[in-house]
Amino acid sequence: MGDRATGFLMRMAAVVAVACLAACGRSEDTSADLEASTPTRTATTAGELPPSPTLVAIKRRGRLNCGVNQGLVGFAYTDNRGEWRGFDVDFCRGLAAAVLGDPDAVRFVPLSAENRFQALEDGRVDVLWRNTSWTMERDTGGRLSFAGINYYDGQGFLVRRALNLNSAAELNGARICLQSGSTSALNVEDYFRSRAIEYRAVVLPTEEAARQAYGREDCDAFSADVSALAAARTTLGDSSQHVILPDVISKEPLGPVVRRGDEQWTAIVRWTQNALVLAEELGVTQANVEDQAAEARDPQVRRLLGVEGEFGSRMGLSDDWARDAIAGVGNYGEIFERNLGSQSALDLARGLNAQWNGRPAGLIYGLPVR
Repeated sequence: MGDRATGFLMRMAAVVAVACLAACGRSEDTSADLEASTPTRTATTAGELPPSPTLVAIKRRGRLNCGVNQGLVGFAYTDNRGEWRGFDVDFCRGLAAAVLGDPDAVRFVPLSAENRFQALEDGRVDVLWRNTSWTMERDTGGRLSFAGINYYDGQGFLVRRALNLNSAAELNGARICLQSGSTSALNVEDYFRSRAIEYRAVVLPTEEAARQAYGREDCDAFSADVSALAAARTTLGDSSQHVILPDVISKEPLGPVVRRGDEQWTAIVRWTQNALVLAEELGVTQANVEDQAAEARDPQVRRLLGVEGEFGSRMGLSDDWARDAIAGVGNYGEIFERNLGSQSALDLARGLNAQWNGRPAGLIYGLPVR
């Protein structure tokens, strides 16, 4: 072999040696980088939600602060003894039972349509359960999030029977009483503008003021959610002289609202509501919840009531959270019938708020606890 060939081989051997050393170094460095970038397996990275400042505050004070309507029969109002009653009120009590084990550990904060969101943002209430419609603007435009839907509603019109109207399309030139700070005025504008119908909006600061103006005949019709119209009709002198027209001009999915960014608290509100819905589907009632917890063989019931699994502890609650909520206020169907249905002055049919597997079927659907 010549000197030139020998020199070439020696240079190649040196290159290979350097390459091997470099490769070995990169392998060690990569291994170290991977080890350093792998998160330590903590409670949070294992899938649990970060601790909720709202939950901490509630447990510290020993009370839930729940924002509700200032007075809407069927949803949130005070009875002759000054006790809060209603559909939304019962959901607040159920939430208090789930979190604190006591359905009475709640302070009700009456809020108007205009100040409800600010009160929640400012921390004056922990949750807003006040017949509030879930819209894109509300869900994406600020610091608030919807935790679910507990009532499917739609906007309609209340008119005097003497007008002999069959449809809202006949309200040409009519004065329409509306509440400010809600979606009602926007829905009415859309409805009449799309049909080239003239009308005059009479906007009042509260639902009560709008109802009273209608009662004084300051307007020809009162437009609001159909459930609110049914409640308003019960307060008028002779309810039989007023009818709700068949037109439903909007979709109004009502539900609880919480502050954005507190994921654990959002989950607690969402799953407490869901537990009350699922309880009806599974036949768990306020009267039989304890027996079901002791005797049920159905795995779905056992998980719901905390007999199997550790679903409550994942949210920072007792595993009996759903059992406590159901024992405190009953299931969704019991809450509905007591406040809005056949056992109430409103006597509303379940309609869209029937269970998904009911006859006829509705939109109420319990998410699985598993």
